Formats: sequence, C-alpha cells, structure tokens
Amino acid sequence: PTLADSQAVSTIGRWVKNNTPINIKAYRDLGTASLVTPLNIQGGLPTCNFQKGSFDAAHKIIGETMKDTILVRRKSCFACPVQCKRAVKVDEPYTVDPRYGGPEYETIAALGSNCGIDDLKAIAKGNELTAAYGLDSISCGSVIAFAMECFEHGLLTTRDTKGLELVFGNGPAMLQMIEQISMRQGLGALLSEGIARASKIIGPATKEFALQIKGQELPMHEPRWKQGMGVGFSMSPTGADHCHNMHDSAYTRITPLLEQLKAVGILEPLPANDLSPAKIRLLIYDSMWIHFLNCAVCCYFVMVRGLVGFERMAQLVSAVTGWNTSVFELVNVGERAATLARAF
Repeated sequence: PTLADSQAVSTIGRWVKNNTPINIKAYRDLGTASLVTPLNIQGGLPTCNFQKGSFDAAHKIIGETMKDTILVRRKSCFACPVQCKRAVKVDEPYTVDPRYGGPEYETIAALGSNCGIDDLKAIAKGNELTAAYGLDSISCGSVIAFAMECFEHGLLTTRDTKGLELVFGNGPAMLQMIEQISMRQGLGALLSEGIARASKIIGPATKEFALQIKGQELPMHEPRWKQGMGVGFSMSPTGADHCHNMHDSAYTRITPLLEQLKAVGILEPLPANDLSPAKIRLLIYDSMWIHFLNCAVCCYFVMVRGLVGFERMAQLVSAVTGWNTSVFELVNVGERAATLARAF
C-alpha cells in the first residue's frame, strides 16, 4: 500500500536524521556497551546475581575496551542514524566469528558482571554460543548466575556439576554451562528449565535469590535503584521485562524528554528510587506508549520518546495511514495491547 502522505513522511524522516541528539552518539561509537560505565557508577550494574550494583572490574568489559581490543566493525539496520550494532573477532583463547555480531549491554552484564566475569573474550564467546544455539542471553546468563550463587551457598556441589567449579568469575565454567544448557546435559538439563523451576527442584533455600518474576528472569537493570521499573516488572504481562517498561534514570533531570511529559502532568524530575503517585502515573503512560511503539514495529532507540516525540509520532502515524490520530489514541493502542496480553 502507498503512504497516505509521502511528503509528510519524508519531512519527518529528514527531521529525525538531522536532529539525532548527542546522547545517541554514544550508541554509535560504543554500542549499548556504552551503558556499562554509567550504570556501574550509579550502582545499577547487576553483579554476582544482583548481590551488588557495581562491579570492581567493570573497566575490563566496557564499550571502550571492546572498541580498543576486539571490535572489527559496526553494523546497522537499513538507513539507521544510530548504528549501534557491533561485530567482534577473537582468535585466542577462544575463536569468535564476527558474523555473530558482538555482545550488547544486556549480554555483557548477564554473562559478565552478573556472573562476576571480567574476561571480555569469554563474554564475546558466550554471546556467539547463545546466538548460535538460539538462547536468550539474559535468561541464560541469569540462570548461570543463580547456579553460581547456589554453588556459593553449598546448595550445588562439584558432584552436581561433574567436577566443575561453578564459582563467580569462572569464565570457562560459564561457557561450559551454556553448552550444557543448550544440549540439556548434566546440570544444564535442570538449568535449561529456567530459574523458577530450577529453584523449586534445588530447594526452598534458593527462594531468596531465585530472581524471576512470572517465570521470567530479570533483565540487567537494578530494580532496587530503578524502582518504577520494579513496579513495572510486576504489572507486565510477561514479568521482568525492560523493553516495555520505564527506565527511571531517564527522568531524574530536566531534558527535552521530560519537557514533553508536562502534557501528562509530570512537571519536574523524579528520583530513580521515587515511588510517588507522579512516578506511577509516569510508569503507566511510559509503558503504554512503548507497547504502542512495539505494535508499530518501531526501533526503540530511534523512535523512543526523547528523539521523535509524542506529537511527531502521532503525525507520522497519520501521514502513513491517513487516519487523523492523536497521542491519546496511540496510548490507548498500547493499553489495549497490554490488556490483551494480560488476558491471554
């Protein structure tokens, strides 16, 4: 089908290209690995199965280190102004093929800091393995970190791991567990069921650190810091999900994004650990808007509120479809999607 107003679509497209904000430059230069440093400084980098929010060896796994050591090229979706994809190559002690890209922030944290691992080459190999086997690297890294804490408490032993020292910081052990989970071999057969089921089988002593919501492992964001996101985990139809949730740290200072939110009653910055009525209102609007963006098949980085904006997005939908739509109607689209997901 043709565009209802191709000229309006082109105008908005040129605006996006010419007004890509400076904060997107970090994604272009370092990819999502650029998030490791600020999250570590702010206490929001999951470490050793969320026992801590900062990692002493974070400098070994940050975007700058990747760029200086194993990065071979950047990759991009068609005509993207961000170009956040990475491709890495490693020859030893592991072989990593750049065709599998490179680890994003979530993978770096899940297979790295959250497992206490500071070996970027091992993380890159883990990224390749999870991609090759079709595993979600967040859930995979999370269940391995959970098993490492079980091992730390003596709830799993070398008898369960067939002699493998499954301790935090052991990169080779992490890679072996990815293989075992993929093949459902040894302890991997249990861990392949995910944290919720594995916790029930290992025993009630694991309950306090079996970190999952509605059966889904936590993404690599600290809900004790981003407390609105923590509430979002509980109301999400899929449990612990950061992709249709709010990121509290984006609203702690006055930015163009915050200015846009005055229309929905958010008049001033809100601390990341705030849970006031204003924060909950923001959570609802934010998450429903992201549900809409998912329905519209929009890239999170380019079409997120701070770049394109609410009103401009409504104009774009109108230009594409010919509908005379509004921001309110688009938020309702997201709300309907979330409601249907919760119902079924």
